[in-house]
Amino acid sequence: MPYVSGFDRDQLMCCSWDAFVDKESIARIIDAFVNHLDIGKYGVKPVAAEGRPSYDPKSLYKIYIYGSRKGIRSSRKLAESCKVNLEVKWMIGGVEPDFRTIADFRKNNIDSLKEIFYEFNRRISGAVEWGFSS
Repeated sequence: MPYVSGFDRDQLMCCSWDAFVDKESIARIIDAFVNHLDIGKYGVKPVAAEGRPSYDPKSLYKIYIYGSRKGIRSSRKLAESCKVNLEVKWMIGGVEPDFRTIADFRKNNIDSLKEIFYEFNRRISGAVEWGFSS
């Protein structure tokens, strides 16, 4: 009896990251929401001027909002999602912050995270205005 064959893992593929994310995915809604935020008004804590370049705060907000919608609270599990979840990789442009970066961002920006969660939930209830509902 023949089996359904998968793809050859050694084969080179040319495709768009956009093709991996469903048009109705919550990741697209989160991405659009955070990209249009003026995060300066939420009091994002500045990062140190020295050392390695920091991650874009918008990427970290996207990770937390996605995690809250999917029931992922642990910074270690969020960091793992950045490596293996195609929706998350698409949303944050393929960067892979480690769990410590994610946890420190939450610790340093807890008030702005709460405000942004509130704003996201307020707007998601009116998703028609964003053009994601039929």
